[in-house]
Amino acid sequence: MKNIPADDVVKWRHHIHQNPELSFEEENTGKYVEEVLKSFPNIEVVRPAKTSVVGILRGAKPGKTVAFRADMDALPMQEETGLPYSSKVENVMHSCGHDAHAAMLLGTAATLSKMQSQLKGTVYFIFQHAEETPPGGAVDIIKSGVLKDVDAFFGMHVLPDFPAGHVGILPDGAASTAQDVFHLTIIGKGSHGSMPHLGIDPIVAGAAIVSALQSVVSRNVTPGEMTVVTIGKFQSGDAFNVIADRAELAASIRTTSEPTRKQVEARIKEIIDNIIEAYGADYKLDYIPTYPAIQNDANLNAHARKSVVAILGKDQVFDAPMMTASEDFSYYREIAPVSFMTLGIGEGAANHNPKFAVDDSALPNGVKAQVQIILDYLNK
Repeated sequence: MKNIPADDVVKWRHHIHQNPELSFEEENTGKYVEEVLKSFPNIEVVRPAKTSVVGILRGAKPGKTVAFRADMDALPMQEETGLPYSSKVENVMHSCGHDAHAAMLLGTAATLSKMQSQLKGTVYFIFQHAEETPPGGAVDIIKSGVLKDVDAFFGMHVLPDFPAGHVGILPDGAASTAQDVFHLTIIGKGSHGSMPHLGIDPIVAGAAIVSALQSVVSRNVTPGEMTVVTIGKFQSGDAFNVIADRAELAASIRTTSEPTRKQVEARIKEIIDNIIEAYGADYKLDYIPTYPAIQNDANLNAHARKSVVAILGKDQVFDAPMMTASEDFSYYREIAPVSFMTLGIGEGAANHNPKFAVDDSALPNGVKAQVQIILDYLNK
């Protein structure tokens, strides 16, 4: 643990935080990460996609191959933290903690690079672009083939409202939700507000759809299985006395199992089709499957728990509740089993909030946990 560069981890995070870049635009962030990685001994650097970086550390002895992933992209919002290292980029902010993820993984790479002679096997340090924007950067990296020999993937995400530096082990099986999105345009017929019989009101049809979709969770999904249907957009009309000719709706759908995911999609499409027909309107529907649910491997979870308890102590490890958000880390399961965990960063604003802030004191524990998990995996 004496090799962990705790001060550098904070310095790296602050630099990345001040210079945020949106999904698929992380060119400077990628260059910065590449430069830092190349400053460590024994690290080979490859660029599997335009803005992603993978560091490869090959141990002195043959063995298994393990990967740890961090994401690097920021979000389109104006920072409101007032921190001295706040974003220098207008309307772009690291409000989800990806700056912390990248900095911690750099710390892990720095630490292990000095232990190359003691390592059995190979470590991949994945600095991934575009987690926030579907189809997600994980897809590009997987398609590149650079990770085809990996035997296990681990990942860590910072979360507020848990003690700073405490590691949460997410559940076996579904550790997050799958997310699907739909964009619906209802095409009605415009008319004077006093002559509704001459028009087809898309607002009334849309309201019926919004109400009916609430029954998907309450009446179609198995009780107790986490499912959410959120209509986040409903826009129509410009004047109080005009029946608009169209309405725009958009929704986010969260599920945890593939059978339910397919069931909910079919039911939503059926409801929309039937209601639109009943109101005599027309529609265009774009239903977009995005990230599947993370499915944590029970054996890797048990391994992660044992390693983190060994390095941090039992009192700093807890059972984390399933994340209701979605993550493209889930795609790495196409190659090998995965385990995703959380790192508490203390009380504060939620992720994706302009006041979101990371307690830097949590970062060394994150690095310690990552290093121990990797060492134990390669040596077991």
